[in-house]
Amino acid sequence: MPRYEIPGWRERFGVVAGITARGAGDRGFDLGLWTADPVGEVMTRWRAFRRAEPGFGGFVMAHQVHGAEVRWHDEASGWTVHEGLDGHLTAVAGVMLLVTVADCIPIYLVVPGQGIVGLLHAGWRGTAAGILAHAVDRLVMRSSAGPADIVMHCGIGICGACYEVGSEVMTGCGVAATGPGPWHLDLRARLIDQARRLGLGEVSASDWCSAHDRPAFYSHRGSRGLDGRMVAYVGRPAARKAD
Repeated sequence: MPRYEIPGWRERFGVVAGITARGAGDRGFDLGLWTADPVGEVMTRWRAFRRAEPGFGGFVMAHQVHGAEVRWHDEASGWTVHEGLDGHLTAVAGVMLLVTVADCIPIYLVVPGQGIVGLLHAGWRGTAAGILAHAVDRLVMRSSAGPADIVMHCGIGICGACYEVGSEVMTGCGVAATGPGPWHLDLRARLIDQARRLGLGEVSASDWCSAHDRPAFYSHRGSRGLDGRMVAYVGRPAARKAD
């Protein structure tokens, strides 16, 4: 399975966190569920993905709507697809959280020592709507953690140089649209700024761009809407039972 892991998270926090990549072949390792590809091919790739990491019996994702709705999951088994969510949180070992991306930024959250993980899908609308703040509020409400306990990583997505936007996107994300335009927006920079304002304890970001590094990744912008989808994932594997 072609993928990129967040460096050090497996060793530091005991969590599996990363994103699938394009891989080889015409369609590569496309995990988009809304595709013209034959169902058998799509499901074969998904089965390979689900088998790639031991210790997970539940996989949680959603039909994403570019909003700010975040749900806490107390349990999950099999493969569950919810409606109208763009963020997930859990403290349950053996549950893997998933979001699909192809330019939008996957936001990974972990609370070291408390077993809490989170994953958010942040395009410009989710960023403007405060999905990160919603997730932090929900996490703090459901646990003993505070914002300073949370570690955040902004994953692989489109960079500011490749993300050309209109004035409504700039102002929606709190950036002045000065000059005649068009403008360029760095979503990861905006999310990092939000994280620091919220008081998160540790914040990092990927340097990869899904658009200008498109040979390795899928990009909605770079393909003019024709590309596949990657899956970002995070979870704490369940302990193996003794023989």
